[in-house]
Amino acid sequence: MQSNICWTRICLAAIGALLLADAIALMSAGLFSFGIVLPGCIGAAFLLLAWHWRRVAHWRAGNRRRQRLWQAAWMAFAVWLVTVAVFFYDIRRSTEAAMPGNSPVKAVVILGSGTPNCTASPTLIARLDQGLRQAQRWPRAKVAVSGGQDFGLRCREADIMAEYLIARGVAADKVIREGRSTSTEENLVFSRRLLEAQGVAATDPIVLVTSDFHVRRAVRIARKAGFGEVAGVGAETPLYLRYNAWLREYFAAISGWVLREY
Repeated sequence: MQSNICWTRICLAAIGALLLADAIALMSAGLFSFGIVLPGCIGAAFLLLAWHWRRVAHWRAGNRRRQRLWQAAWMAFAVWLVTVAVFFYDIRRSTEAAMPGNSPVKAVVILGSGTPNCTASPTLIARLDQGLRQAQRWPRAKVAVSGGQDFGLRCREADIMAEYLIARGVAADKVIREGRSTSTEENLVFSRRLLEAQGVAATDPIVLVTSDFHVRRAVRIARKAGFGEVAGVGAETPLYLRYNAWLREYFAAISGWVLREY
């Protein structure tokens, strides 16, 4: 019995330390999101529980209501973890949709993801590299880069994205810069208007490029924004941020459904 308790405390402490260290490292790099803060809080809670295990056990002892509450809390946590795992699996298998077959793609739309210090983040670079591959696949398509001005910065994300693509061979006259948006919905609404002004109808086939975790929700928002035929393509999220970003998307997908964003 004592051996089991010892191993339980060690496991809790190890997992807690890992989660908390990951959150601190990412926040120290200037990254803040619910997908980072929540694991950090869980890690801190695990460390405290491992440290005060005997005190918590004493609190539970001899009180059936507390025992049931304890069991229910762990059961709810386990069920939540299962739903997160299912969501992560779904991300893995839905990073690319079928391309339009009847007519050529008329536009490639690349969504922004942040430009700390007015430079492209690793996540944004992954999206741009994927967008570059799609632009090469569909050489006649317009390329719309969509991203506004980050808080406290003077640069526009769309300009940084456009310069990255042009430096790698995309013709400047093919690139359409949408630099006013502050959300995925605005990304797509504003991009649609600019594309229409360039002769690309909302009903024309487009390829939507974003991160792997964001594909499904972005495609649904695109359809609500008026695009008719959308093929979503996901760029792989950098490993150091991958599961935090996926966890953030888990809650974003729920809130988007509740708020009827798609």
